[in-house]
Amino acid sequence: MLKLCIISAVAGCASLCSAQDFSLTLVPEPVVQDCPDGSFTLSVYGDSIFGSHLLGGAFGLEIGDGSEFITDITWTNAAWSAFNTDGGYAGNGVYNQVVFGQLVIPGIFPPAPGSETGSLIGTFEVSYASAGPVFMDINLIAGSPFSLETVDAVTGQTYQDNGSISLGSASVLLCPSPGCGVLLGFAGVAASMRRRS
Repeated sequence: MLKLCIISAVAGCASLCSAQDFSLTLVPEPVVQDCPDGSFTLSVYGDSIFGSHLLGGAFGLEIGDGSEFITDITWTNAAWSAFNTDGGYAGNGVYNQVVFGQLVIPGIFPPAPGSETGSLIGTFEVSYASAGPVFMDINLIAGSPFSLETVDAVTGQTYQDNGSISLGSASVLLCPSPGCGVLLGFAGVAASMRRRS
């Protein structure tokens, strides 16, 4: 019998609800995996009301609840990002700072295609080992000296967030196969009946 884990994900709305001029958004991609091991992807997008293209920046990742089930995290930059530094997975659900960027000199080196504001910066692939339902809280961590820089492709003017940035978050629920879910539901009902008596 094939057991399945369904990853249901809810992207954080912090960047949508804030009045920040710069934002990094974290978007989980729901997938269906065989249990108990699997992986899922978290895409990071950058946006700003300033400039026309993403120039560079830095940030980290932290998984709070459920981090004990994480076996590895890897980072892959978007194709437009030519200058990168990868801090690597530190363990316990923490990914060290990644640095991304491109060289832009108006009239000489124009911004790379795909780097327009609102575009993909890169993806984290999170590998996990789990035999049951696991809820994970995931947050982006501000980078140093700034998290996001943009550039105006016409004037060459650059803009940095200077600490005024909305950092994305997400919640991911790894669910067991439907049969296991029914058993967990019965266990919850039994536990609540026990408490009432």
